[in-house]
Amino acid sequence: MKVSIVIPLYNKAPFIGRTLDSVLRQSFSDYEIIVVDDGSSDAGPELVAAYCDPRLALIRQKNAGPAIARNRGLAAARGQYIVFLDADDEWLTDFLSATVAGLDDSPPAVVAAATGYLQYPGGESQRPLWLKRGLRDGIVTLAPNTDAGYAVSVLAYMSPWNTLLRTEAVRLAGGFCSKGKCLYGEDSFLWTKLLLNGSLLVLLRELACYHTECSNLAMHRKRQRPIEPMLLYPDDLYAACPPDLRTLLRNILAVRAAKTALMLSYFGNWRQGRELLGRFCSPGTLMLPQVAMARAAANPLGSAFAWACRKAV
Repeated sequence: MKVSIVIPLYNKAPFIGRTLDSVLRQSFSDYEIIVVDDGSSDAGPELVAAYCDPRLALIRQKNAGPAIARNRGLAAARGQYIVFLDADDEWLTDFLSATVAGLDDSPPAVVAAATGYLQYPGGESQRPLWLKRGLRDGIVTLAPNTDAGYAVSVLAYMSPWNTLLRTEAVRLAGGFCSKGKCLYGEDSFLWTKLLLNGSLLVLLRELACYHTECSNLAMHRKRQRPIEPMLLYPDDLYAACPPDLRTLLRNILAVRAAKTALMLSYFGNWRQGRELLGRFCSPGTLMLPQVAMARAAANPLGSAFAWACRKAV
């Protein structure tokens, strides 16, 4: 078995058919599909069960959150490679063939391949955004002198629905963060562990379709999102970090803390943002531009400034 496709499903009945159909249209066919129903209360599981493809398996569990659902699929996976496709997103026909070929042709240290995507509604290519952030086709390996802002952009390029991974590397990293029924940022926590110890193959070609119409991420943009696991459990990341990358990790965490502090200030919780900056922004990180902007916004009058800065960082 070459590829395991894990699809966590929770109340996505209107979209799961579109997602499964995009998998079944792939030009690459050596895969299994593991749908993990995370306690849905709609007809999604029945729609999945109606498919008669022998490569498809449905696992049911009580609602436990996306991280545990993905990890349940990881435990059942038999493929050399694995990908975690969300139940409302889809792929273009060559997603698997391109990413599998990319990993097959790369050294074992390359643990993941991530593609470009079209964002819906609208179907707009996000390539200009990632080019502006410095990403190019090829292999990215974090080094002690890597710019922290660039490293954060590389991590942000990876999403469950556009990233094919080496299954063993994901297992060695412990899978997705599931502490506290994590509902946000559990994927970036895993990506950070992986890229501190391996490399990413960037493919800018648009091979995935990311639908924001009903995604939790889209809703988080309209209200204060939870604090992400990277900032709640940094000791877990340091434990997985090679000694020569610890300063880079410190700077990555400072940038992520600055982004979150801006979000908190935007929603009026500037004291919480200031406290977060105090925990993650040491004297060695104060010159990072993201940190400087977040510190300027962490005050009673900082909401408007934070709104202006959020896209800049």
